[in-house]
Amino acid sequence: MEPINHTAVSEFLLLGLTEDPALQPLVFSLFLSMYLVTILGNLLIILAVSSDPHLHTPMYFFLSNLSLTDICMGTTSIPKMLVNIQTQGQSISYTGCLSQLCFVLIFSGLENCVLAVMAYDRYVAICYPLRYMIIMNPCLCVLLVLVSLLISILHGLLHTLMVLRLSFCSDLEIPHFFCELVQVIGLSCSDTLVNSLLKYSAGIIFFGVPLSGIIFSYIQIVSSILRMPSGSGRSKAFSTCGSHLSVVSLFYGTGFGVYMSSAVTDSSIKNAVASMMYNVVPQMLNPFIYSLRNREMKEALGHLFTGITLL
Repeated sequence: MEPINHTAVSEFLLLGLTEDPALQPLVFSLFLSMYLVTILGNLLIILAVSSDPHLHTPMYFFLSNLSLTDICMGTTSIPKMLVNIQTQGQSISYTGCLSQLCFVLIFSGLENCVLAVMAYDRYVAICYPLRYMIIMNPCLCVLLVLVSLLISILHGLLHTLMVLRLSFCSDLEIPHFFCELVQVIGLSCSDTLVNSLLKYSAGIIFFGVPLSGIIFSYIQIVSSILRMPSGSGRSKAFSTCGSHLSVVSLFYGTGFGVYMSSAVTDSSIKNAVASMMYNVVPQMLNPFIYSLRNREMKEALGHLFTGITLL
């Protein structure tokens, strides 16, 4: 394939999940429904937390940030896919592709960091309950979110800047519904050794460290809960962690599925479906997990709906 300099690249082609015209309306309806549920569900979580004074705590502050991240995560990839299906086009500009790649990395990384911060919050709440409000003061909560955002931005920009140095072949078709890092690097005719090393080393550090922190936090949490003399106290402690554990399992489980899919199969359709499970499904289900498993959140949502009805 004839290599071309990146300055000559005007657009990439997103092939999506299927090229069958008969299935395009189904794919459009599916993704539109998932996107609307994601936006509405996470927006309700943010509104419920902001409107209920009882939820103005570090735990729900981090939950609001997670919901906002989920909204941004879905918005980076799904709308462009819906537009392409509606217009029967497949193109995305070079700038648009790299911007999408960068924002996907930033928001997926931010979700990863926020989940780790939420695990730390639960660790302090259960292991040091008397000092919880002193340790998790508003300044620290805001600082943790800002540091997570800064790290995520640096991670996304680093990968994007490394892609800028690549030259691309004449075949610019991406067998995916958004510009994924691995797919874009695979189209390059340049030496991608540095990009591959960065991808794996940054992935291990950036996702491995927060995951290790989550695991360590829950080891300490479980140890503290088992030492509680009261059965009701143990049950209450487990219930405060249940929603977060479910979200963590969903996020890292689907992420591991994407990694295994890319490692064991060359099927572009299977890889695209696995990425959809990682980039779309967790963001859609997170509000349901927190609203169905959390009594305080259900009460806040009830009050929110009551207020909307009265208006």
